[in-house]
Amino acid sequence: MNRTTDFLVIGTGIAGLSFALKVADSANVVLVCKSTIDETNTAFAQGGIAAVTYHPDNLEKHLQDTLNCGDGMCNEEVARMVVAAAPQEIKQLIRWGVKFDRNASGHFDLAREGGHSEYRVLHHKDNTGKAIQQALVKKIKAHKHIQLLEHHLAVDLITQHHQGVEVKRKESNIECFGAYILNLKTQEVYTFLSKATIVATGGLGNLYHTTTNPSIATGDGVAMISRAKGLVENMSFIQFHPTSLYNPGERPSFLITEALRGFGAILKTQDGKEFMHKYDERGSLAPRDIVARAIDNEMKLSGHAYVYLDISHKPAAEIINHFPNIYRKCLSLDIDITHDMIPVVPAAHYVCGGVKIDMNGQSSIHRAYVLGESASSGLHGANRLASNSLMEAIVYADRAAKHCLQHLEEYIVPENIPDWDYGGTTHTEEMVLITQNYKEMQQIMSNYVGIVRSNLRLKRALDRLEIIYNETEDLYRKSILTQSLCELRNMIKVAYLIIRSAQEMRESRGLHFTLDYPAKK
Repeated sequence: MNRTTDFLVIGTGIAGLSFALKVADSANVVLVCKSTIDETNTAFAQGGIAAVTYHPDNLEKHLQDTLNCGDGMCNEEVARMVVAAAPQEIKQLIRWGVKFDRNASGHFDLAREGGHSEYRVLHHKDNTGKAIQQALVKKIKAHKHIQLLEHHLAVDLITQHHQGVEVKRKESNIECFGAYILNLKTQEVYTFLSKATIVATGGLGNLYHTTTNPSIATGDGVAMISRAKGLVENMSFIQFHPTSLYNPGERPSFLITEALRGFGAILKTQDGKEFMHKYDERGSLAPRDIVARAIDNEMKLSGHAYVYLDISHKPAAEIINHFPNIYRKCLSLDIDITHDMIPVVPAAHYVCGGVKIDMNGQSSIHRAYVLGESASSGLHGANRLASNSLMEAIVYADRAAKHCLQHLEEYIVPENIPDWDYGGTTHTEEMVLITQNYKEMQQIMSNYVGIVRSNLRLKRALDRLEIIYNETEDLYRKSILTQSLCELRNMIKVAYLIIRSAQEMRESRGLHFTLDYPAKK
């Protein structure tokens, strides 16, 4: 089947949904997601969205906190633009129906998280992402110019390569004409042509055993852009959230929001001793990279599988009011956080690198825009400041929407694009091959490319990854496509990009720490 539209939007988190809403009054939009519209990284975001709203906070403070957290690798021009645009985008979210918590005087009930010098995080209890997701989904479903296709997986972007033209990575004339989309119910691959394609597929946490990301976070967007010869950067900067609930076997790991530490929670060893003061003067409110490494070190020193987060010294009623979901979740495991300490462990949470984009969200491939966690805008640098991600996503959705609409009439959809070639493929009978390679890939990344790295670990990771890469590519060439096969292929591609990026680092900076180069240049 061949379809043509103005905008093809791949992904239904805050970036994809807000972009769709911003352009749909002027153009037709096809919105695709490989699960349901509600299952996104955005929906799992607990803490909130950062923006300057009240004195004594100001844009310069937010900018400096962002730059400090980014450890010298932020693009200051980008950071300044994003923090300045954030307050207006908050107003847009409110117009779309998002209800942020307010205090008795009617002002926003702002939280503070690690790395922030002021209270500036807007939230809805401890399920902010879900509140945003629900409000945007309601608007999306009511819009007559947006067609939603659930259970559809983007396989590859369509470029001149599919017209028989050789495409090279460093060329500046690559164009995107749409994508091949797999209908997961029928296993048919559709040819979707579009004037502009927006990749907003979220994160890649499932490369690791322990992650706060939903099962759909498999690095699809980064892998697709890279295969299409687009530029990718800074993939070594994988952020591990310091505090996910220690509950072996649960996927995704339940996130214990950083706002809990902003509210006064203290990290402690299993014998009840505070330890963060040994690593940073800000204690439990240090930036995430410092806290995650500190917890990792304490666990290695003690041999314990987790540390504790203690909020029990705060009034019980306030804890339950501010963090009702965390309270209920822990209580289901017989942990009463008003009296008991919470067992926590770091978990893969966010990638600060990704597809390199300009200030309009456009990748090095013309007409291919990348938004949200799949993108590397320069805002986060070597380490993302807490709650800056939702802010970045909606600001860049706005900039991309304006840029797309300005150039829409220039974007011509070609007619000579071939449909998907099924030749030589058969049904995948040996699912065990996919399952085994998936497990091995996670083992490689978790054991060798985690919070602390070394040259030896990275070389072993690359050597072992090459074996499963060759096996998976051989399987891909012979098999009718399935979700699990496509996701495995994407994750192996992204794992390679992470390892190679880490090998190129000759220093420890931000989220990348290596035993061979422990100092920062």
